[in-house]
Amino acid sequence: MSRVGKKPIELPKNVTVTLEDSICRVEGPLGKLEYRIPSGITVTHQDSQLLVHRQSDEKLHRSLHGLVRTLIANMITGVTQGFSKGLEIEGIGYRAKVEGRVLNLTVGYSHPVNFPIPQGITIEVRDQNKVLVKGIDKQLVGQVAAEIRNIKKPEPYKGKGIRYEREVIRRKVGKAGA
Repeated sequence: MSRVGKKPIELPKNVTVTLEDSICRVEGPLGKLEYRIPSGITVTHQDSQLLVHRQSDEKLHRSLHGLVRTLIANMITGVTQGFSKGLEIEGIGYRAKVEGRVLNLTVGYSHPVNFPIPQGITIEVRDQNKVLVKGIDKQLVGQVAAEIRNIKKPEPYKGKGIRYEREVIRRKVGKAGA
């Protein structure tokens, strides 16, 4: 039995969960999320808890058991508290600003990079070099943060580029002078 999967999911009072067919809908103060439960996994609603069960001890069902429980728990956390991922922009002249639904980045290219902000995501820019990606869907927040980081990954010599908050960049020593 999966240690993660057998733990019940506590439901806060301000969250409603509806289970129809194989779709789990979670609604809370910050919004709504939906997840299609894979075959072989069942979710039941008891009192103020959700329980995740699997049909058999088949390898696929065992691996999905803990995953589904964690994804539903993340949906509940998302609609109550939300998720955020911080990015830092390091480099002389590197900066970011939000214009409408577009994040405008100046990161050492000959042109500014315009990153369209997807639905369900809000982006805040603090001090021109700190970007905060927020949303209710944990996977989408991480995906958008990774896409922004990929625009200019930190380089190992001076550390210039876009990196996650508290990410440590392994530095290299430059070539020895003549």
